[in-house]
Amino acid sequence: MIQPQMPETKNWSFHRDVEKLGWLTINTPGPVNTLSREAITELEVLVTRFEALAESGELVGVILLSGKDSGFIAGADVSEFDAMSDFSVLPEALKRTHALFARIEKLKIPVVAGIHGFCLGGGLELALACHYRVAVNDDKTRIGFPEVGLGIFPGFGGTGRSIRQAGPVDAMQIMLTGKMLRAGAARGLNLVDKLVRHRDMLRWEARKAVLQKRKSTEAGFLKRVMAMGPLRGYVAGKMKEQAGKKARVEHYPAPYALIELFEAHGNDWKAMIAGEVDAFVPLMGSDTATNLRRVFFASEALKKQGTKGVKFARVHVIGAGVMGGDIAAWCALKGMSVTLQDLDMERIQPALDRGKKLFKKRLRKKHEVDAAVLRLEADPNGKGVSRADVIIEAVVEKLEVKQSIFSGLEDRLKPGAILATNTSSIELERIAEKLKQPERLIGLHFFNPVAQLPLVEVIRSTFNTDAEIGKGAAFALAIGKSPVVVKSAPGFLVNRVLMPYMLGAVQRVEAGESKEMLDAAAVAFGMPMGPIELMDTVGLDVGKSVATELGHGVPEGSQFDRLVKEGKLGRKTGEGFYKWVDGKAQKGEVPAHGDLAGLGRELVKPLVDMTEVVLAEGVVANEGLADIGVIMGTGFAPFLGGPLKARKDGKA
Repeated sequence: MIQPQMPETKNWSFHRDVEKLGWLTINTPGPVNTLSREAITELEVLVTRFEALAESGELVGVILLSGKDSGFIAGADVSEFDAMSDFSVLPEALKRTHALFARIEKLKIPVVAGIHGFCLGGGLELALACHYRVAVNDDKTRIGFPEVGLGIFPGFGGTGRSIRQAGPVDAMQIMLTGKMLRAGAARGLNLVDKLVRHRDMLRWEARKAVLQKRKSTEAGFLKRVMAMGPLRGYVAGKMKEQAGKKARVEHYPAPYALIELFEAHGNDWKAMIAGEVDAFVPLMGSDTATNLRRVFFASEALKKQGTKGVKFARVHVIGAGVMGGDIAAWCALKGMSVTLQDLDMERIQPALDRGKKLFKKRLRKKHEVDAAVLRLEADPNGKGVSRADVIIEAVVEKLEVKQSIFSGLEDRLKPGAILATNTSSIELERIAEKLKQPERLIGLHFFNPVAQLPLVEVIRSTFNTDAEIGKGAAFALAIGKSPVVVKSAPGFLVNRVLMPYMLGAVQRVEAGESKEMLDAAAVAFGMPMGPIELMDTVGLDVGKSVATELGHGVPEGSQFDRLVKEGKLGRKTGEGFYKWVDGKAQKGEVPAHGDLAGLGRELVKPLVDMTEVVLAEGVVANEGLADIGVIMGTGFAPFLGGPLKARKDGKA
């Protein structure tokens, strides 16, 4: 068959087979497919050609696939967002993309999307503009709208089309949370029409869908009714109530703007799409979105660190306390074989039990949970040391104890194994004093709770080589963490900046101020929890130890000192500054205060001041690393872009 002349494109390839089926493949520059302005412009030209071929009968359908192993389409090109936030450019660009996707939807021939891997944001919006969607039902496929994490919401028609397919409640939930769905869940919500088991089945199932002229069905009446009449206002009110529990409108305006759009047009998916532009444009150029993009790029940069090609299969953790046990469980969850060492089984068993709870929470299937349980092995005698690729010490924060442990390990390590300490404040040079090869010891400092906080400080001493630090960063990435390299100095980055903040708040409580009010003020500023609740979460014993290590005295006879001596160490013991029930602090009423956010800014000032000091001392290489490290390690308000960015902007 003579192929019709098609335009040359950089981001797409197209061919027509003997059955007059058109095979459209996206393969944009870079590791993942994105919808750049160039890619969208090229697609416009291709769709014009499809329209002509369909009219003449030379094309019976189009199948859209990805040419990358990484997935379908990861979304719009975030690197263009700053330029696109210009009010003179963005509205027209959005309208143009809306028109393009509407043309795809109106094609007289079937258009079928074959999805594998990531199908996110603009990629999902394009897939929803197709007539039918086939997805690979495996552990790699993820489908969703993560835009809220960038301070915006779907802007290529995804608001209306997702409501059309999934119904208003489910679609809004996906957009408001940014949750990524597995293929089966997406099928259950009618975002996907057909599942296949393997990627090599996509082509044939998509071909069948075109030849049979399959078309996706819309959400049923019982789902659509939630956007009709007075019900829509009620549903919108509930959504605002839920959003208010997670974020304040002045901090994160996007969820509230999306709810307002739904409240105005949620009963008409086409009107919802038409209303996107006016609601979307102010968000793109907002301070929140600008700062969240900065955080996004800094986070992505962390993923490019580490020595390439290093493999990790076995991990040995020494110390089965809260940190050690949770580090071990996390590594097992991520597929590593882990041996966990402590003095006896009585100390190890609670960590194994917590690990099983984590596996049940994070893994879908019983056989996956069972496999993870088998990967986490009690090892009171330390037999796993000689086989491990990574050995992590996570015992009590006492120099002599750590030195003793490492002096007994050195001769048992296999060549190339990482030797690491989870110290939270002690310089590596002191811990490594008695080692024959002190350059082998690096720091891998995790944060509590391990399963929730993404940061690992990779600590570099004066002895370390680039190779050792590169392997440490590679290991952090291998277990799904974000490594920030810091210089060995008391407290490193995160604890160094946290201590003045937390201790300052403790001193105010000691002076008679309400701990509930102080915590509420920090949250009003934008912190995920207040400093007193955070101290309880970290553990008062750990807090006192780090404070002492950093030269901050804990006065004898103070409430802080008494609580530690009484064994009331916070969340882990059920009582600290607060009493804890089922993992939650039991708080009293918050006293009235005229400006909680202002008080929060006052509380956070020592943290911001110390971040500037740490940067000046060279503990981190640059301002960007300082900001992303503090955000990931302390939860510092991402919408402010980090403590240093916030100070530059006059907001901290």
